[in-house]
Amino acid sequence: MSTSTSGLRLHGFPGGLKMRHHKQVSCRQPPAVAEIPKRLYIPIGQHQGEVGTLRVEPGERVLRGQALTASEDDFVVPAHASTSGKVAGVVEWPASWPPGSSRRCIELISDGCDESIEPQPLPDWQSRDSEAIINHLRAGGLAGLGGAMFPTAAKLRGDWGGLDTLILNGAECEPWISCDEMLMRIRPEAIINGARILARAVSAGRVLIAIEDPMDEVGAALESARRQMDSANIVRIVRIPAIYPEGGERQLIQTLTGLEVPHDGLPQDLGLVCHNVATAAAAFDAVARGWPLTERLVTVTGPGILEPRNFSARIGTRIAELVSQAGGYTDQATRLVLGGPMSGIALPSDDIPITKGSNCILALEADQVSRPHPTLPCINCTECVRVCPAGLLPQLLFKAVAADHEDEAAELNLFDCIECGCCAQVCPSHIPLVDWYRHGKDRLRLKRLDQRRAALAKRRFEARQSRLEKAEAERQARRERRRQKLAAPDQAKSEIQAAIERARGKKD
Repeated sequence: MSTSTSGLRLHGFPGGLKMRHHKQVSCRQPPAVAEIPKRLYIPIGQHQGEVGTLRVEPGERVLRGQALTASEDDFVVPAHASTSGKVAGVVEWPASWPPGSSRRCIELISDGCDESIEPQPLPDWQSRDSEAIINHLRAGGLAGLGGAMFPTAAKLRGDWGGLDTLILNGAECEPWISCDEMLMRIRPEAIINGARILARAVSAGRVLIAIEDPMDEVGAALESARRQMDSANIVRIVRIPAIYPEGGERQLIQTLTGLEVPHDGLPQDLGLVCHNVATAAAAFDAVARGWPLTERLVTVTGPGILEPRNFSARIGTRIAELVSQAGGYTDQATRLVLGGPMSGIALPSDDIPITKGSNCILALEADQVSRPHPTLPCINCTECVRVCPAGLLPQLLFKAVAADHEDEAAELNLFDCIECGCCAQVCPSHIPLVDWYRHGKDRLRLKRLDQRRAALAKRRFEARQSRLEKAEAERQARRERRRQKLAAPDQAKSEIQAAIERARGKKD
């Protein structure tokens, strides 16, 4: 059923769960500025897509904000130095996903000075065209800070036929995570101005900032900043019901507009583009202040943390160092999670560094972690179907993935799954459905990659065969021309005589 708020008619989405948020645990005090560690491990790739080429050498001294990798296109997001110091080299360092994996990181040894490059803002951005703004955002290293880390420039640029609405996602629906709420409290002006910058980049005439209904303090702060800075009156603060996972991009769009993003389409097909509020603040820092993305707010919380709070942390800081500054673990800490308890990833180690998409470090105690239950066969109760916010058939997806039928899973729209965890939460058979879906997606990606490689190899083979056949045909044609010339005695004699004359002329 639809409702209304601030003059905007809201709509529902299928499924979802009402959950306790626990955000007050880490919001009792302002965020702390995390100490800069002696060694930072800055991942070369912190976004979806290819990684850039290195621009620094081992032993080179760099300044905070200096680009460490080069960006060739919108899908390649550069990484920047989080502080000043010496580049020790490129190392393989533990990563959050897949479990037990590693990624290439630039090891940076801090010199303790924290010297920065000269800021490079974009002058008069209010009158600049989209091209200039998007290029500046790309150079600033922006990728989605909501967790997906999709390259911001690639999301903004494109021949979409005109975008009329920008949606900023401040609906932090995952329990325990409070970094976005804290950011909206302490930097509402940056978010409003960042919204204006992003709207300018896509020529959108309307901005909707979605926050959860209980966020009274956040709503007041944003509304005050909007009145001061939004002279064109294009920004609207919208409160939405606190139903998990209303912060999912497609679910949020459906809630605000009543429109469903097509299965094989994008929000841009509906004239919409959606960004996180933290991405908007980073856009303000990059364009108006001239600072690349080198730090972010991170929630360190949970019953397994002694002093939960939010930290402004430099990218590349190890999780262990943030946990230490939050008082350390409790004696009962059992599990460490990157993200929230529903869609987060269990971490094998706290050596993993903070990236642009690291929004929360959650430590749970034994009573918050579900006791191990034996996994039972699916009984087709359809509880998972009832709560699925993407309108999928989770039980059929599970059976297809478990049977290694990747093509069947793809036909059931496996990639529409947002891995929210609602299905696993209500499954009476205790099947770890989200883990199966992630596994299935990985297998399907590899299969498609193999298919693309095979198709590319086939094209290369066919192109080589075509070149060889063309060269052979040309050789046969030359031989035929020579044969025909030799078959005509007078013509052959004249050509021989002409060759003799040319040789004499060269000798003279």
